[in-house]
Amino acid sequence: MDATADSAPPPPGGLYRLYKTVSNRHQYYLDKATPHLTVRWVVSVLLVLFYCIRVYFLQGWYIVTYALGIYLLNLFIAFLTPKIDPAGFDDSDADDGPSLPTRNNEEFRPFMRRLPEFKFWYSFTKAIVVAMVCTFFEALNIPVFWPILVMYFIILFTLTMKRQIKHMIKYRYLPFSHGKARYKGKEDTGKVVSS
Repeated sequence: MDATADSAPPPPGGLYRLYKTVSNRHQYYLDKATPHLTVRWVVSVLLVLFYCIRVYFLQGWYIVTYALGIYLLNLFIAFLTPKIDPAGFDDSDADDGPSLPTRNNEEFRPFMRRLPEFKFWYSFTKAIVVAMVCTFFEALNIPVFWPILVMYFIILFTLTMKRQIKHMIKYRYLPFSHGKARYKGKEDTGKVVSS
């Protein structure tokens, strides 16, 4: 027998082809949704409202909701944090990479997030969907005294945001572009200037 005929890989199975088809379709829709910022977030907020209504009427799954809240808080903190943390640098290490401007005469550097907006939205939405799926399994409905969880979450949220705001004030950065100066180039008049 020919050795090359035996070494050829078998054709992919039906399950693999189905996985690739679903994966490609999923990526196609993600790519189509990328430029539609407002629509993406409105759909995610509607999912959150639907989840909250579901948990309210079912009167359960508080542990799942608490875990979801902590995960979303971690995502939000990563969204607010710069990609390169200025706390890790002292003045001698300032030239090793991009940093945030600290004086008015320094050049403009855009705020680079540790977690970009699209990945934040995608992880946020996936977490809501996973939590929604968890509400269909009675085994995950662990009985707890939910006011304690709410109190723990409020304390955790308050302390975490206080620390993050102090960090933002100390290193003088603002993670949102609302209210910042926008720099524009000259308007193109279409005229050709000869030298």
